[in-house]
Amino acid sequence: MADDSANDVEADTGVGAPSIGEQLPSKEVLASNYIYEALCHPRRRYLCSSLPGDTKWSVTELATKIAAWESDIVEDEVSDHQRERVTVSLHHAHIPQVVDGGGINYCEASEEITPAENAERVLAALRGIRATLDSRQR
Repeated sequence: MADDSANDVEADTGVGAPSIGEQLPSKEVLASNYIYEALCHPRRRYLCSSLPGDTKWSVTELATKIAAWESDIVEDEVSDHQRERVTVSLHHAHIPQVVDGGGINYCEASEEITPAENAERVLAALRGIRATLDSRQR
């Protein structure tokens, strides 16, 4: 009865403590939460995948692209309402999340988005996710 708390965890989760020989994730993998948070929403995945290299986009341009993608229409058909809806969500939810993780830089004055110091790591994770999904669809 001395170790009931460990048994409670195992009973609640169905998972016991790792065995001595079991390899745990590296500290680098565990410290990469910002990457997974940046990629957990479709709009953030689109935002991140649109910024390879030295790309620079305005929020309005990205909002138009995302609205067209979500509605399965060409960019010229995006209404002001659709664009505004995406712009608000980018400003209040998605841009800050990716900025905090170092995936993008955002200049409030010009409303421009550019890749940041962790952009390549985010893009590499996105490529890995796509490769995994592609291999499972075969």
